[in-house]
Amino acid sequence: MELTYKITFLSDWHCGSGLSGGAEADATVIKDNRNLPYIAGKTIKGLLKEALEDMAEVNQCTKDDINAIFGIEAYDKNDKKAFFSNATLSEDEQEDITPALSDFLYRNIASTQIKANGTAKENSLRVMEVCIPITLEGKITGIASQEQIDLLDKALKWVRHLGVNRNRGLGRCKFEITPKSN
Repeated sequence: MELTYKITFLSDWHCGSGLSGGAEADATVIKDNRNLPYIAGKTIKGLLKEALEDMAEVNQCTKDDINAIFGIEAYDKNDKKAFFSNATLSEDEQEDITPALSDFLYRNIASTQIKANGTAKENSLRVMEVCIPITLEGKITGIASQEQIDLLDKALKWVRHLGVNRNRGLGRCKFEITPKSN
């Protein structure tokens, strides 16, 4: 079975590439070969597993439910579990965004550490590239049952922030299953 979802960002967000932007930014957003942002499937997988573990703490699911979706051993190749695709712009939006327009999806934000006396700490200025609020789509395949789809739907609703500085206002988002799900 397959579940299709969309992520609607309500604020700027940053899922990092691990690379610097040279002189312009200390950290850049992960992008595909067309300069379009995406979120790696392993990031979505980790967020949903964390949400389900939180749900298990309040008796909304069990560890067996989590293991049935994600598997017990991360490296067990014979254990067929759910697969999480990258979350990307829809195909229509990807076609509409030319390379010249893709730069308008990003902006840089700066922050610095403030000392107790209210002045900026030396050498603490950091600049991070963020993506503007957009909507991305992704799929989860290899789901064994409708019960697992229902559980993943609940977990998607538990995720309210995504990416770097999600506890400082970035990455506020809303996940929802799209009608294509079966």
